[in-house]
Amino acid sequence: MTEPARNPQIWVDADACPAVIRDILFRAAERTQVAVTLVANQWLRTSALPNVRALQVQGGFDAADDAIVERVRPGDLVVTQDIPLAARALERGAQAVNPRGERYSADSIAERLSMRNFMEELRGAGVQTGGPAVFHARDRQAFANQLDRWLATRGSAPLPRKSD
Repeated sequence: MTEPARNPQIWVDADACPAVIRDILFRAAERTQVAVTLVANQWLRTSALPNVRALQVQGGFDAADDAIVERVRPGDLVVTQDIPLAARALERGAQAVNPRGERYSADSIAERLSMRNFMEELRGAGVQTGGPAVFHARDRQAFANQLDRWLATRGSAPLPRKSD
């Protein structure tokens, strides 16, 4: 027996997702009725909308990531800063974008994983690599633009490449 078709939905790696990005997602959920699920190791306040929910997972290494990967389907969108999670989502046929509006793709994920591992090795050796750049209004706008593109296609085609 085949599984009934379902609309693509949005999965959010919410432990490190900026509140402003969650607000953009809540407004999109209200406007378009897309299902949004925030997955985190901690309790999160969500919108009162029926299509927005929070899934709290047990604290543990990659528990939220594993919960997302178990549930994500082709065409869904995963919002995450976690490059290994983005790679796993892409392998499952989902699309992935980070809160700064940078799209992860099959073409770029290997390079991003390699750079992430290299930076981790540097930090492990005691090299100060600095933290992430400050989150700007342009990052918020870039995310909103990528989200709007995904919503327009609802996962039917890959997100267009960022044009900067």
